[in-house]
Order: sequence, then structure tokens, then C-alpha cells
Amino acid sequence: MTALVFVDTNVLVYARDPRDATKRSIAADWTRLLWNEERGRTSVQVLNEYHDVVTRKLHKTVTREDAWDDVQFFLSWDPQPIDSEVVTCAHDIEVRYRLSWWDCLLVAAAQIQHCALLLSEDLQDGADYGGVTVRSPFTLRIAEESAAYTLPPRMLSRHRGRGRPRRTPARTATASS
Repeated sequence: MTALVFVDTNVLVYARDPRDATKRSIAADWTRLLWNEERGRTSVQVLNEYHDVVTRKLHKTVTREDAWDDVQFFLSWDPQPIDSEVVTCAHDIEVRYRLSWWDCLLVAAAQIQHCALLLSEDLQDGADYGGVTVRSPFTLRIAEESAAYTLPPRMLSRHRGRGRPRRTPARTATASS
């Protein structure tokens, strides 16, 4: 069974950056896989950072229109907004793990979206933050993904399955004497 995967800004940027062909290929493979399997997640914060970075640092190869098209594409991943739930969760993460505020917002968004894996080159590879495991997409091969995290056990449903209702034997009335 595979899990939801939160993608950080740097992975999206590397997928567009022609300066490092190896990282570009790996990042593109990750985003393509997550897109095809509908397991990719991100946040509004990541999309804002992505647009800013590619239009400033990659402006010779990525136009503003291309950057906007990319953002619109990743909007279909239903990115986590920065709302009161994320901010509150980020505060708890900051207190517990002493990460930078911006990293706390990322981890909080990943937790709220129930992601088991956070792909990022910026956080410590292999660190676990409340059930979200951080892995660098450049050290974790796609084929090894499922070994990079543990999924919580599947809870058995307390509800009966759908279908025909069970038949109960008819009760007969007893005569009182």
C-alpha cells in the first residue's frame, strides 16, 4: 500500500531547472509518478514559493506564463491553505522540534493532509515529525518509496458491509398460561 506524499518547493523547482539534468530528471519522475497515482500533495505556501523562485532564478528558461501554468496544474492537487489549523499545528511542531517557522508550516500541511512522506531537500533526510517522514527525493529511489515510511494499521470497520440485510429467524409468540 502506498501513501500520500507531500512535495516541497525545491522538488518542483528542480523538475523545471535545466542546470542540473540529473536532479531535473529525478524530480520530474517523482512528480509524474505522484500525478499518475493521484498521491501528490502540496500547499499554497509551496506554490507561492515555486512561482517566486522560477520567475526570479529561472526566468531565462521559464516564462511567467509557464510558471503560472505550472501553478494552475498543481492547484489540481488541492493544496493545503495556510489557515488557523495549519498555523496552530505549526506552532506545536515548532515547540516540539525547533524547526524554522516556514518548515513547521510545511510539516503541518503534510500532517493535516495525512501524508506519510514529505519529499524535501531542505529538511533532515530520514527525520520523522509526528508520523511524517522526510526524505530527499535524490537519495530515495522511487522503487524504495514504500520502505521509507510506515503506514498506520488499517482499522476494521465496525459497520456491516453493504448488501442484503441479515435475516433473523421469526420469533413466535408464546402463550401465557
